[in-house]
Amino acid sequence: MSTTYDVGAAPGLIDEDLSADLAGAALALARRFHAGATLWVISPQWEPHAHHVAVEFVHPVVVGKRALPSVALVAADTVAETRIATRPGDVVLAVADAADAAVADVMRRAPAWGAETIWIGYGERPPAGAADHVLWVPTADPMTPATGRFVLMYHLLWELTHVCFEHPGLLKPEEPECTDEVCVTCSDEGRLGEVVAPPADLLSGALVRTADGEEYVDTMVVGEVAPGDLILIHGGAALTRLGEEPGA
Repeated sequence: MSTTYDVGAAPGLIDEDLSADLAGAALALARRFHAGATLWVISPQWEPHAHHVAVEFVHPVVVGKRALPSVALVAADTVAETRIATRPGDVVLAVADAADAAVADVMRRAPAWGAETIWIGYGERPPAGAADHVLWVPTADPMTPATGRFVLMYHLLWELTHVCFEHPGLLKPEEPECTDEVCVTCSDEGRLGEVVAPPADLLSGALVRTADGEEYVDTMVVGEVAPGDLILIHGGAALTRLGEEPGA
């Protein structure tokens, strides 16, 4: 059963920076749900958190609130299951520390799947750019995942998402502005792609998954590619192969 938390009753648990991060994540999540997204939740180390988050969003325990599509993914191969489940426009939410290699790998691949990412955790923060939204508890206490601080964060995320629904004007995504400088929208393309299949022959392109769907990409510049490789695409060609570090 969901619980409504009074942030004022828990001083120090949610500071100003985390409040701003929660507000930004909730607005992004509301916009994605409004556009038809599904929320996929992963937590390889702490599976109960994945189930709790999914139930929080899909089960409207407050009268008048929407049931939102949310599913916990708990298979042994986190990356493979999330890859299969996720579709462009979806959101992937992880509850894990920064050392969780499977979660870090999902986070770095999600842009190629067209998914927005939210990472809830504690301890040392992930590198900048590791996820679209990072909701972090700055403590090294190993008992943090077993306390109410994680639960408080995703309960607040749920409540703030529904607050955004009460303001329909917020739900339309902001249109990017074009200036006289280089604009990623209309000129200087640089898209992340995940290789699905290598070229069938020297004259063929590799089948690559991007946020826009699957397409064939010329990989002559980067050489041989294998399924799962992440590449940066410009003008229909792969410019470089990305490393495995988070935020790459």
